[in-house]
Amino acid sequence: MATKSPSSSGSAAASAAKAASWLPLIVVVLTQIQASFAVNALTVSMQGITTDLNTPATSVGTAITAGTFSMAAFVLLGAKIGARYGTRKVFQIAVAIHATAMACVALSVSPAMLFIAQASSGAVIALVAPALTVFIATSYKDAQQAKAIGLLAAAIPAAGVLALLIAGWFATTIGWRYSFGIMVVLGAINLLLSFRLKSIPAQPNLKIDWTGALIAAASIIFLSFGFSGMASWGVWSATDQAPFAILGVSPAPLLILLGLLGAQIFFAWIRKRQGAKLPRIFDLRVLASSSELAITACMAIMLFVGTAANFLIPLYMQMVQGRSGIETSFSLIPYTLSIFLASTFVAYLYDKFAPSVIARMGFIVVAAALCLIAFTIKNDWGQLFVVLGLILLGLGQGAIVALVFNTLLSSVPKPLAGDVGAWRGLVHNLSGSVGIAVASAFAVAMLASQVSLGASQHPEISDQLISAVNISDTNFMTNAQLEASIKDRTSSPEELAAAVAVNAEARLHSLQISLLGLAGLALLAIVPAGRMPKRRQDGLPEQMEADDPDALALDELDLKA
Repeated sequence: MATKSPSSSGSAAASAAKAASWLPLIVVVLTQIQASFAVNALTVSMQGITTDLNTPATSVGTAITAGTFSMAAFVLLGAKIGARYGTRKVFQIAVAIHATAMACVALSVSPAMLFIAQASSGAVIALVAPALTVFIATSYKDAQQAKAIGLLAAAIPAAGVLALLIAGWFATTIGWRYSFGIMVVLGAINLLLSFRLKSIPAQPNLKIDWTGALIAAASIIFLSFGFSGMASWGVWSATDQAPFAILGVSPAPLLILLGLLGAQIFFAWIRKRQGAKLPRIFDLRVLASSSELAITACMAIMLFVGTAANFLIPLYMQMVQGRSGIETSFSLIPYTLSIFLASTFVAYLYDKFAPSVIARMGFIVVAAALCLIAFTIKNDWGQLFVVLGLILLGLGQGAIVALVFNTLLSSVPKPLAGDVGAWRGLVHNLSGSVGIAVASAFAVAMLASQVSLGASQHPEISDQLISAVNISDTNFMTNAQLEASIKDRTSSPEELAAAVAVNAEARLHSLQISLLGLAGLALLAIVPAGRMPKRRQDGLPEQMEADDPDALALDELDLKA
């Protein structure tokens, strides 16, 4: 029997990679759209939901946050459950439950029902997110795998565009509930298509580290609520909105401290379990070297900057320009489309440039875009430069997010693909939530400072008005909202006009300072970007060193698959 030469084997492998069906990727992309569309649709449908359910807009925000927190808290556990009981089987159950949750959202008759349905959808997405990575890792190799990961990253902004177009249209015509009805249909389609995916063997002997899972979930919940509460509860001193206070200190920093302490306990626990060769909820070999840590740092910084900017720019459009929610949504389409395009086509740069070079250039583009927006936005808005800045921001952001995920996945053995998917989901949701929370708190603090400074420089604004308006509770308001709020407290039309002018300037300057701060953070990310690999590996290593029985079982199952 003739033996195949290494070159012929490599050629056969390359041919097999080219011949791999795109069906798994279609399922992956459609499922990512199913998961991401729901959150975007809730935001666009806010006005209809508040009217139908007779609830304030904050309830919709609470529902969105509930889904995000649930996903982040349980995503590490979701990876292990998928590995133990079979990735495809767990995926199918999760997709069916998510579709059911979307049906409950569509049929909601109360804010409580909406909240529970959205929290449930977030919890099952924790099962879906790692599975999507596993499907790509087991179905594609080399260049095809890089393109597949880029399309997975692009599915999130694609879902955003669809939500803006479809949910926005439904909300103003036939009703917001139909948007979530579409997600039920899409869930059914994904479930049917999933039966054509390759079945990945279950690992019934895999033991789940429930203690580690609980420590991780508690830490993430503390961090999420702590950062989210900074704007309303107070960064340090407790406000009237704070649920409790300890010696006048806001719950926000206390919860953040507990979350950070829990994170230290979690990693200490994982290191102990790994040293003793015992099962653990997360495999630290995903972060085995400084290169993987640098990749994670770049991912976290980009998601922090991107979601913070995605919060500040709509805030500018609505508070400074006075645009409606749907007008703001359509204004963001160029930004969302640019993320989609960059995520899709960045894979074509992998053969020409090292990941560290692409990441550095990406962060420079992001910083330049934020500076362009910050220096060109005005109260009367020069639209061309702002749109150009948004497009550049989206191109840099999309390229970096797809790159870091691809680089991290290609640097670890295939049996750890589920852990990479879980880590990606955790970093994505936590960094995004923290980015919005910190940007909100920082912008409001800058606004209060600018209002105080501006009032002191206008002698026509009386000390009585300054004392009557608590500047420390300042928040972003349109000119009309401010006039309605302080009109009865002003002594003359001149004083009212001066107060409105001060608010307009302070509002604009605080947003500009916040955007420049994000640009500075993007430039700082050039340092960890330089520690990313100097070349990208072609595909995932097939095996890993087995330091415990579970790892050995993973290798054996992978070879059988």
